[in-house]
Parts: sequence; C-alpha cells; structure tokens
Amino acid sequence: MGVWPHQVGVIPRQADCFQHRGAAEELREALADGGAAAPSQVLVGTGGVGKTQLAAHHARQYWAESAVDLVVWVTATTREAIIGTYAQAAVEILDADPTRPEQAAQTFLAWLEPKQFGDEGSRSPRWLVVLDDLADPADLRGLWPPTSPSGNTLITTRRRDASLTGPGRRLIQVGLFTPRESTAYLTTTLVAHGRHEPAEQLAALAGDLGHLPLALSQAAAYLIDARLDCATYRTRLADRTLAAVLPDSSGLPDDQATTVAAAWSLSIERADTMRPAGLARLMLQLAALLDPNGIPHAVLTSSPVLTHLAEHPAQTPDADRTQVTAEEVEDVLGTLRRLSLIDHAPDIPHQAVHVHQLIQRAVRDRMPADQRDRLARTAADALLAAWPAGYRDTVLTQALRANTDALTRHAGDSLYKEGIHDVLFRTGASLGTTGRAGAAMNHFAQVTEQALVRLGRGHPDTLVAYNHLGVWMGYAGHEATAVSLFTLLWADMSDVLGPAHATTLMALNNLVHWLGQVGHVASASTAAVKLLSLQSQTLGGEHPATLVTRNNLAALLGYSGDAAEAAKLFKQLIPVRERVLGVDHPHTLATRHNLAHWQGVAGDAARATATLAALLPLRERVLGPDHPDTLLTRADMAIWQGRAGDESGAATAFVKLLPDLERVLGPEHPRTRAVRDRLARGR
Repeated sequence: MGVWPHQVGVIPRQADCFQHRGAAEELREALADGGAAAPSQVLVGTGGVGKTQLAAHHARQYWAESAVDLVVWVTATTREAIIGTYAQAAVEILDADPTRPEQAAQTFLAWLEPKQFGDEGSRSPRWLVVLDDLADPADLRGLWPPTSPSGNTLITTRRRDASLTGPGRRLIQVGLFTPRESTAYLTTTLVAHGRHEPAEQLAALAGDLGHLPLALSQAAAYLIDARLDCATYRTRLADRTLAAVLPDSSGLPDDQATTVAAAWSLSIERADTMRPAGLARLMLQLAALLDPNGIPHAVLTSSPVLTHLAEHPAQTPDADRTQVTAEEVEDVLGTLRRLSLIDHAPDIPHQAVHVHQLIQRAVRDRMPADQRDRLARTAADALLAAWPAGYRDTVLTQALRANTDALTRHAGDSLYKEGIHDVLFRTGASLGTTGRAGAAMNHFAQVTEQALVRLGRGHPDTLVAYNHLGVWMGYAGHEATAVSLFTLLWADMSDVLGPAHATTLMALNNLVHWLGQVGHVASASTAAVKLLSLQSQTLGGEHPATLVTRNNLAALLGYSGDAAEAAKLFKQLIPVRERVLGVDHPHTLATRHNLAHWQGVAGDAARATATLAALLPLRERVLGPDHPDTLLTRADMAIWQGRAGDESGAATAFVKLLPDLERVLGPEHPRTRAVRDRLARGR
C-alpha cells in the first residue's frame, strides 16, 4: 500500500506571471467544504483560456495546504491515456499487476470507493483526481471516479456535453482574461524581461488578441524575442497571419505544447466528424468572416447558407448530401458549441453566435483565395437574405450592419469581383434612412473608393455608388458639394449609360433636388421639367422615380413663392403614391409631411398642425418613435401649433421633444440646438 502523501502523474508547472482569476476563486469556493455539494468540478472553456493552469494551481494549492493525501494528474486526451494513468496509480499504491492495465485501472477505481472503518479515528486517504483536457466524454465511460466524502474530481475540457453535468457535478465556465487581467499580465511579463511599454498600447494589444491567455503569453514571448516595441508588433499583428507573428513550437513559453494558430485544429477536425458530418468546418469558415460579437441566427440558417453547405460538403465519408436543412444547421451550431468553438445563444436571435476573434483568424489564415471569394459572397448573400423588409432601425438591422462591416474588412475585393455586392448598398441605405446621414456618406465614400480601384470610374456600379454618396453627402449638410458631384455625375452617366437610362435620370433627379436646397430654384425647375418629360416617356407617369420628380417640382414651386399651389400639388400626389408605393411607404409619408409644410407656409397653420397630427402615429408605427423623421414631425407640429395660436401647447411639446432629440441626434445636432434655442427664447 502507498505511503501518504503521494502523487501520480506530473502537474504542469505554474506559468510565469500566473494571474489569479475569478474562476480560480470560484473553484476554491466550490471545494471549500470538501466538495460535499458537488465533488466533481468541470472546468469548461475554449482552447487557450487557461483551464489547465487553473487546475494545476488548484492541485498545487491543495498539496501545499496538506488538504489531500493523493493527487492523480491524468492527461485525458484519450481513453487509453486515462486507463494508463489509473493503472499507474494502482501499481504505485496498490501493487497492482502493471501488465494488465484495464484490470489495474478498475482496481484503482474500486479503491477510491468510500469505505467504513471499524477503528475510531481511522479514515480513507483524501484524494484529488484531475482529468486534464478531456477530449471526449465517452472516453470516461466506466472510468468516472466515484462520489466519495474523501475525494474530489476535477476535469478540464472544451466539451459542453450534457453527460458532463448532473448530480454531484458542477460546471465552471472558464472565460477570457478581463481587460484588467490582460494588461496586468502583459505588464508583469514584460517588466520581468526589463521591458516597459505604454499602458495604452498594452491595453490595445490585449484587445487585439481578444484577451485570450494563451495568445497573450505567446505574443509577449514573440515581442520579447523579436525585440519589437508594442506599437510595431500591433502593426505586424494586423497585417500578417497568426503563425507569422507568434512563436513557432520551439519558442513557446511556459512549457506550452501548442501554438495559438493550431490550438483549435483538433477540435475543428473532431467537430467535422460529428453529426451532421462534414458541415462544422464549413459553418465555422462562414462565421470566421462575420462579426465575432454576434451573428444573427437568420443569417446562418438562410437559403444561401443552406445551398452553400449542400454544394460544398467537406471530404468526410458520410458527408454526401443534396440538401441541408435549417434543423441540420442547428445541430452543427450545437456541435460547435459542445466543442467550445463558438458560443450559441438561440434565445438572442440577432446575436445568436459568437466566435472568438482569434479562432476566426486561425480559420481565415487557412483559406485559399478562391475559397475566400466564394465564402465571402455566400456570407454577403446570407446577410442580404436576412435583412428585414421594414423601415425601423431594429437590433437585427444594427447587427446586420455590424456583420457587413466585419465581412467588408475580411473579404478583400471579393465583394467587388462581380460588381458591387448589393449588401453594400443595403447597408449604406440602412444607415441613411435611419437618420445616420454622416455614417451613410462615409460608408459610400469607402465603397466608391474601392469601386474606383477595382472596377474603374466608368463601371455602372461605380456610378451608382457615386449617386448614393452624393445623396447622403447632401443630407449630411454638404449641399453645395452634392450639387457639384451630381453635376459631374450626370454628365458621366449620360456618356456611359445614355441620357435616358434610368440611372442617369436618377442622378438628374438628385441634382434637381439639391439645386433647390441650395436656392438655385430657377435652374432646378428647368432641369426638373426636362427630367419629368424624359421619365414620362421612358418610365411612365406613375413610376416611383417619376413621382419623386413630381414631388421635387411641387417643392420648387413653393420655393419660388407659390406655397398654395405647392400644397395643392402635394395633396394631389398623396393618393398616387399611396396607390403605387403603399400607404406606409416612407416616400408617401414624406409627401404628407411636405403637404403640411406648404399648408403652413401658405398661411393655414391650423391645417398644417392637423395634417402633421394625422401623420405622427403613422410615422411612429412604420419608422419607430425615435426615427429622425418621426422627431421632425413632432418638431414641425409644435412649430405650426404655436403659429396657430397655441403657444402654451407648443412650448409643452418642445419640452417633451428636447430630451428625445438630445438622446437620438445628440445635443449639438442643428435640430436639437434649434429646439433648445426656441425654448430659451420662450422663457
């Protein structure tokens, strides 16, 4: 029999600059009473979060405090390895036969079973069995250490299978370092090598690495060995593959055996063999191009994704299939979650899937260029398919824009190879129509710049991008610049596409609008009459673009001094737009607003107030109460209410409106300042 205390297996040495973390405290508290409530603790987390280090710290602490008589450390990557270490323990403490490892392992497990002792004061040896890096819960079938008041079991694993939880077993999620822990680790590590870096650079580097402990330690080692300052290293990190900016296997710190780039490869391979076979890697490749902070469920279950998974199966024996269903996608996401390759929260559909940014990078680094092109366009098609049809700025549309931004960063020229992908136009329009004109302008400035380089100035899609840029440039407050842009663009489109092409007419329509906005009413009116004639001939009198021109002509008539006639034309236009576009279309609602404006300018403030009062609930329902157009309706209604003689009611409306304007548009927005000034004058 063994002599206590005794250790079987080698506990990994403590990492240099080991960080005491919340998970370590949670584990210590769980075992404070000897683990009576849950004698088996399961540390779960993705590769590289430091599960092994936490388990080793705990085992070493137990040993130092004489809280345990026997520690058995098992590297549990295979069933054979588990049996081998159990057998070694049986040989060392029970004199078991080393030539019969299966029998020796069972002898050891039987010895761990709690026993009654007749002699008062005698007790079973206190034991701790650590099963580190359990690769497959099935490997523990028949090999779980027993529940005993004398012992505890500690498991580290990337798996989240239900079989690892249950009575007597407690799951402890091991996450990333906090920003404070990350910065403290980098600071301590570098100082130990005589290096001092600005705190803001270290914090930024920690963010670049996603606060992953394994990545932080390997990045610090590379930075020290290469004698780079933090800023230079961050530049390399942004421009190169992970393998190029982290140590190779010969330079890993803390006795690590795996590089960051390879940390998840075995998990991905295993996931690809699990049902439904051959889909996990493909799904992870798509997710690697999207937003790590949350991918909408509707994107990953969209028709383009299902088609892609069916047409490009991984090379696995049972992966041949002609169709992939949304239910199979759910199973794939469940598999990736079980292996801690993703976090899956189906109850938060707009951010259902989270993937650590370094897992994404490791996957992207292995993508051939042609494969990345195909995946990028599939991801773009999926984002477009998931985009809602309404006009509100919902959490889903915000998530879709964030995912489009991420895709744009990773796709290179993939979204321009067959012309500009529609998702880029949809994203910019989504920004602009929800009141973010400046953001929409910046978005289309980037799209236009890329289109010029990749497609050329004469490409039709480049011209369309310029058109969008001009629109949002004007709405962002650069009206004169918008006029100059549309003047040149109209000429270019006339040469490239022809003067009667629908896109050319669209540019001329925008030129008319912004000429009117800067006060060039006569020029705008002349151009509008010419435009209306062309549109009526080529598009028809009730085409949506023709109706936009009719809207602009009515406004120009008002600008020229005939407010009553402008109001009459807008009133005539409303039923036409309702019939062609629908009662709830934003253009229809804008025409109602224009009618109210010119009614008021024509001297009928009461009618203008009534028109806006009828419009307000429509805009609240269609666009939402915080949409800038809804807030504009409230502001104008208060203005005409005051001019109609109800100064008190107008003041009350402005008081209620001001905090909403400050919250949505910001305290320095011109509309916010105007309302604040009006209230100040009233007081």
